[in-house]
Amino acid sequence: MSEKTQQKRASDRATEAVLHVDRRAPADRRGTASASDRRKKTIPVAFERRSGTDRRGIERRRQVDPTTCELDYTAEEVEFMRTMDVYKRLSGRQFPTWTEVLEVLHSMGYRKIAEPGPLPGQPGHVNRRQQAMNQSS
Repeated sequence: MSEKTQQKRASDRATEAVLHVDRRAPADRRGTASASDRRKKTIPVAFERRSGTDRRGIERRRQVDPTTCELDYTAEEVEFMRTMDVYKRLSGRQFPTWTEVLEVLHSMGYRKIAEPGPLPGQPGHVNRRQQAMNQSS
């Protein structure tokens, strides 16, 4: 670029007017009617959609466990899942504590009568679910 062109651009930049536009309103307009309000009259509507109630309060259809619905559950598993679902609906708690889960099991009639056995994944563990599935077929 020539020296003359650079000088011309520099002088053009110096003489350009800078325009700043601030579109923010100076005051909070919520809750106040202004002249720019689109509504010209206050006319009652047939059905007020903005009632203030939260949509999440509406009871939705829930499935037992949509992420594992392809599995075949034993009768005991289905009974437990349904009982937990009823408890969660009645208590309004989506994620019950372990104490609450134990209380639900006790309400279903489960009691600790046998000695503790190995945990799932440990040597000697017997998978009761597979046993139940094998006995039913």
